[in-house]
Amino acid sequence: MQERKPLHEDWVAVILAFASIVLILVGLHPAMPKFSWSSGGELMEQLGNGSNLSRMGGLFLWMLGSLVAAFLLGGKKLSGGLATGLLAIMIISMFAQVITGNTWVRDLGIEIVLFSLLLGLFISNVTGLPEWIKPVLQTELFIKTGLVLLGAGIIFQEILKGGGLGVLQSVVVVFTVWYTTFWLCKKFGLDDEFRMMISSAVSICGVSAAIATSGAIEGDNKKLSHVISLVLIVAIPMMIFMPYIAKWMGMTPEVAGAWLGGTIDTSGAVVAAGTMLGEEALKYATLVKFSQNVLLGVAAFFISIWWTYSKKETNQPKPGLRTIWDRFPKFVLGFVLVSLVFSFILPPDTVKAVKGNIKDLQTCFFALAFACIGLETRFTDIFKMENGRPAMAFIIAQLFNILVTLAMAYLIFGGVLFGKP
Repeated sequence: MQERKPLHEDWVAVILAFASIVLILVGLHPAMPKFSWSSGGELMEQLGNGSNLSRMGGLFLWMLGSLVAAFLLGGKKLSGGLATGLLAIMIISMFAQVITGNTWVRDLGIEIVLFSLLLGLFISNVTGLPEWIKPVLQTELFIKTGLVLLGAGIIFQEILKGGGLGVLQSVVVVFTVWYTTFWLCKKFGLDDEFRMMISSAVSICGVSAAIATSGAIEGDNKKLSHVISLVLIVAIPMMIFMPYIAKWMGMTPEVAGAWLGGTIDTSGAVVAAGTMLGEEALKYATLVKFSQNVLLGVAAFFISIWWTYSKKETNQPKPGLRTIWDRFPKFVLGFVLVSLVFSFILPPDTVKAVKGNIKDLQTCFFALAFACIGLETRFTDIFKMENGRPAMAFIIAQLFNILVTLAMAYLIFGGVLFGKP
């Protein structure tokens, strides 16, 4: 009997995500522990809370089951230390969740993924990475599964309710910023892989776009981790200072929200910054950010085609549809399919009932992924890699993105080209 061929990691991520959604739909309710504390006494009480303990235990079992299934589907050998290694990474991500529960930190709007990354970086750079934890560092698997689950939050009807203005701004900004960033990275002497990942991260939707682009071009994981770290680190000062700049400039909530949503690269940071400016600004920030997320699948499709044809070997025939299909990141298809199912097939009441649990599970996958990135990265490498050229290119491109998006926000949402929304 012929031995079964192991599945590609992209397909494994899609299977894990859809299996998780089905389990949630039939009645299982994974949830992140909830913390809200300002003193040590409050924290200790919530750490010992039965509800939080059961949530953490449930998530650990869910992730362990997912990891075992992924190893079996991917043809990887199961090791005795799998549970121990996963427990260590779960402790890091849950500690990050505890930190975000502090009232002062929560008011800043800093996400669990950033603290997961920083804690991982601290361990990697101060104590070193233990050998027994390495088999569990499945960064791409965790983040691809989380991205497929992200599709449940992209509801097309909600985007259409806000009109086509958010989509129009996103399309114009994405094309303008992408090509400018690609040109800028070339001027900095970066290779094509770096150029593609940085261009997509800056112009489309940060981490998600970088992952999708890396999948489309079969990019280097070290370069991808580098770009993700830049996205998360640069997003923090943007999230903190941009709302104050919007107030200082006297922007309307519509313009300010569109500006924040179009420039800040993580959804959580967008929500935090928008909240600082009020409910109306938050509405438009979310609208524009979701519009950019919708472009993720389209961008990945065209990037995979361009890369396949531009990178073919000399004197070789043009790649066919099969080659394009092989290169296309399959988890993006999962993301789009989940979005379509939750937008047009499932009843709105069902979507509303399960959305929170899917979001919590997605957050857990992302937290594990960023903890892994931190554990695999030397902090000094972030700004030393290739003499800091990727970091400089990213920062300059982000400044350009801020200015272009500001101009488009005024033109589209400020009543210059169209009536005020």
